[in-house]
Amino acid sequence: MAPRAQKGSAWLSRGLLLLWAFLGTGLCHAGAEAEGFGQDARTSPPAAEFNWTVQLIEETYSNITQKCWEFFVDLMRNVTVSELCEWKVISRPYSLLQACLEDWADRLRYGYPNALAERYIFQSHHRYFHNCTVEHQVYFDPPEDVLLAMIIAPICLIPFLVTLVIWRSKDGKAQA
Repeated sequence: MAPRAQKGSAWLSRGLLLLWAFLGTGLCHAGAEAEGFGQDARTSPPAAEFNWTVQLIEETYSNITQKCWEFFVDLMRNVTVSELCEWKVISRPYSLLQACLEDWADRLRYGYPNALAERYIFQSHHRYFHNCTVEHQVYFDPPEDVLLAMIIAPICLIPFLVTLVIWRSKDGKAQA
């Protein structure tokens, strides 16, 4: 019986050592706020643990956004080339991609918009929508000289019209 007790004791020692290693490196507290060790719970966690957590969140978000992109590509396989520029057809996959990127950023408290999400949005435009043109005429502001004339002409006409109305109403006869 004595040898068996030593085996269990060694196994327990290794387990406690492993537990201490995890607690010492902060792996068990990756998502929780740091408490204890003389630190107030409302303050930020130690820098080493915080950097590790940020790195973990970035890696997690990167993996998830890759899955969002793969889902978008899968949905876009059902869209024909002639339908690529029709908003009625592409709005659902495009909106789902954007919602996936935004929702996961919110869940992970990563911040949105972010560089990774923008890269996937730009990639979708470059890959699928780069040949889409605007069918409706786009209106631009007129040149400055035309705009200036359009602003000054009514301003100059107002005093002239007021003078004309006053002059025409002075006919010497009292109106009843």
